[in-house]
Amino acid sequence: MTEPYEPMPDDWQRALCVVAHPDDLEYGPACAVAEWTAQGKFVAYAVVSRGEAGIATMEPDATGEMRSREQLRAAAAVGVRDVDFLGHPDGIIEYGLPLRRDLARSIRTYRPDILVTINFYDRWRSGDWNTADHRNVGVALLDAANDAGNPWVFPELVDEGFPPWSGVRCLAVGGSPDSGHAVDVTKGLAAGIEALEAHAGYLASLPPDNPMADAADYLTTKLGRFGERFGNVPAMPFELIGI
Repeated sequence: MTEPYEPMPDDWQRALCVVAHPDDLEYGPACAVAEWTAQGKFVAYAVVSRGEAGIATMEPDATGEMRSREQLRAAAAVGVRDVDFLGHPDGIIEYGLPLRRDLARSIRTYRPDILVTINFYDRWRSGDWNTADHRNVGVALLDAANDAGNPWVFPELVDEGFPPWSGVRCLAVGGSPDSGHAVDVTKGLAAGIEALEAHAGYLASLPPDNPMADAADYLTTKLGRFGERFGNVPAMPFELIGI
């Protein structure tokens, strides 16, 4: 029997959401972001690439420009004004010191209480294989959370004006198969739908039968299904990993 989700702790004030691509957060976690910003919490985004390899029929430079603009509009829809693009190449994001350094810099910049990302395990809930970009960003983010607090790791960041930050309490993994907590997104659902619809150019590139092409139906159905384990309200589940 599937256990109900527990409410996600809300005794924090600052979050940094880190994902590989523009639109990654908009398939559910952005609805939780809308709830948090409405409560007065600070949320910033760090997007590792500009999604430039995401549309086969469109040149990468044009795709990256379009998807970056769409991500800024999507973030604004849920109350996020701080969005950084880290400039790693879409589709071939590598785990390694450059990525860890950039993520540690972002953590030191925003000094969050929690980090947020999406499922970075080998497989999606459906059993389909996850992408290398998602896997590499998730693992690097966990390592960077520790790097950010160590003055002897990436000491050049101190020279750049980014002192260590060891205040990260946990990583919240949206949509993880091992989720044990959830956020009631009843109030944030409409803003989350607006955020996903902001990716109009990207969504238009999807096959017409792709369920994500209809943002409202996709999110309402998905979050309603998650909510069956959370009092039958629209809900976004998270796995919490201690740092």
